[in-house]
Amino acid sequence: MISDLSKVRNIGISAHIDSGKTTLTERVLFYTKRIRKIHDVKGKDGVGATMDSMELERERGITIASAATYCEWDGHHINIIDTPGHVDFTIEVERSLRVLDGAILVLCAVAGVQSQSLTVDRQMRRYKVPRLAFVNKADRTGANPYRVTEELKDKLKLNAVLMQLPIGLEADHVGVVDLVEMKALYFEGDNGEIVREDEIPEHMLNATQEKRNEMIEAASMFNDELLEAALEDKVTSKQIHEGVRCGVLELKLTPVFIGSAYKNKGVQPLLDAVIRYLPNPMEIENVALDLDDNEKEIKVVVDPAKPFIAFAFKLDEGRFGQLTYLRIYQGTLNKGDTIFNSRMNRDIRVGRLVRMHADEMEDIASASAGDIVALFGVDCATGDTFTSNRRAVAMSSIYVPEPVIHIAIKAKDRKAEGNMAKALARFVKEDPTFHSRVDPESSETIISGMGELHLDVYVER
Repeated sequence: MISDLSKVRNIGISAHIDSGKTTLTERVLFYTKRIRKIHDVKGKDGVGATMDSMELERERGITIASAATYCEWDGHHINIIDTPGHVDFTIEVERSLRVLDGAILVLCAVAGVQSQSLTVDRQMRRYKVPRLAFVNKADRTGANPYRVTEELKDKLKLNAVLMQLPIGLEADHVGVVDLVEMKALYFEGDNGEIVREDEIPEHMLNATQEKRNEMIEAASMFNDELLEAALEDKVTSKQIHEGVRCGVLELKLTPVFIGSAYKNKGVQPLLDAVIRYLPNPMEIENVALDLDDNEKEIKVVVDPAKPFIAFAFKLDEGRFGQLTYLRIYQGTLNKGDTIFNSRMNRDIRVGRLVRMHADEMEDIASASAGDIVALFGVDCATGDTFTSNRRAVAMSSIYVPEPVIHIAIKAKDRKAEGNMAKALARFVKEDPTFHSRVDPESSETIISGMGELHLDVYVER
């Protein structure tokens, strides 16, 4: 159980499809020693990315379902949810951002802000999620992080500020300049695991000073001490970090970092930024509705000693029965406890409590406020609230868009009909954007979803 909540970060990694977010997550897990070997997203090495655990994901080289994991960095515990980038699976991003305290918006240095970047931005705003931006693929032909940063300002209306400058682009991309510490960072070793600090290249000194001044000016809007120090030209790194953090937590500043996850460049400074700038669970305000008192708003306190409140944000058919992903907002949950589903008005015993790492799991005895865990064999629906002492409390649910495509399907034979009916019932329960019904006139089974790929995946399953 995590004792110091100030050292916890619950983050999501989101992007337009093919921006490299799963590759980034793979590097994060490698540098934090969560995995011992880096695997390829497309599954060319016969294994596939750690977070793409479904066979379909490894075949197609895309993320279909959000996956949870955790790691340790600089004495901090980081819960991570890697989400799909394809618009058809937008509900996976929606339900993840609903329970996260911070996020990394990944953008391609070539393509920049794309359609799903706009959707993810709307979702982050809906749930008031502070974010960092990571401009990935700086090694690709046509890469231009400066243009992408301007697109963040123009297209997403973000107060985006560069925290780094790239040292070389395209095939010449070798590292980044840290604008706070005023030093060059190079990523060496077989997998970029050695971060070497050096002097800033002479030809970059003028541009570095100019962009540093822009960064200080942006951050000083959120910290009076930094503003005064800037006027006297006596700025410290600590003051910059504090100013940037305040701006991020107020949802008024988006720090921009640069690198190439595939080429193992820029990931460790991004992890440092997660710790420095994104909030811990105690810095996020959450409320619930008291169903016994005319749905009066009550403040949810991130305190392990308070009465238990948790939110079910995802259901999954695991190897040992239904898996329910929970974000614990208040109190403590122990294996063997009896908790209350306020929607179903039903008591539920916690038989098994686990911490997830993609499709692997680690049994734990207890978890507390601020943590993300999973339960087995619990009958519930996405968006349900669980409490202790049969307390009728509900947290705000997830925004669910209406399906946009409908197709008719039928089983191959009579034997397959029963299996299809069971599978459809399970899919409807797992995914709020997937609908199934029998047409009263034709007696055909009609399935509905967010797009062709969305329905193709369910038909294949």
